[in-house]
Amino acid sequence: MNWTPPAHCRGLLFDCDGTLVDSMPLHYRAWCTTLNRHGLAFPETQFYAWAGLPIADIIARLSAAQGIDVDIDAVAAERDQCFHSLSTCAMQPVQPVVEIARAHRQVLPMAVATGSTHASASASLEAIGILPWFAAVVSSLDAGRAKPAPDVFLAAARAIGVPADSCVAFEDGDTGLEAARAAGMLAIDIRPWLK
Repeated sequence: MNWTPPAHCRGLLFDCDGTLVDSMPLHYRAWCTTLNRHGLAFPETQFYAWAGLPIADIIARLSAAQGIDVDIDAVAAERDQCFHSLSTCAMQPVQPVVEIARAHRQVLPMAVATGSTHASASASLEAIGILPWFAAVVSSLDAGRAKPAPDVFLAAARAIGVPADSCVAFEDGDTGLEAARAAGMLAIDIRPWLK
């Protein structure tokens, strides 16, 4: 991918799942395995529509919508454990975005701003061998409010010492794009690159 940063750009921020790492099918499998044990369903279309939301928020929404009371923290921990138990060798890089990160990794400061947990994002990045490229991995749990609030992108910009309006953010979901724009960043939707 031949991408040139705009003149104002002094830092790059990336979502993780679906943007840098093609881990969404494994995440969905972990969700289904875990939620089925608790009598909850998660349609695949809803899974992709809610990309970027924190795990606890997703469980709370599904629980309320389906009228099944669950221990949200316990189910979230179980879902994370299930995801980590799946074979990480099945994860692949999202090539066009990883090429951009590779080309700029020692040129511009970079961080990951994810709606996933820090542990899940780090494991995914490690699985494809790019975790050391990033000065920080910031989750919405670390930052405060979840996407579409700008908190995780603002925290990631602070982590690399770059003003938010001097960052470019790469995202694969509407929620994340909204969050990056709310942070005052140029937000790039990577989905057209995947066709």
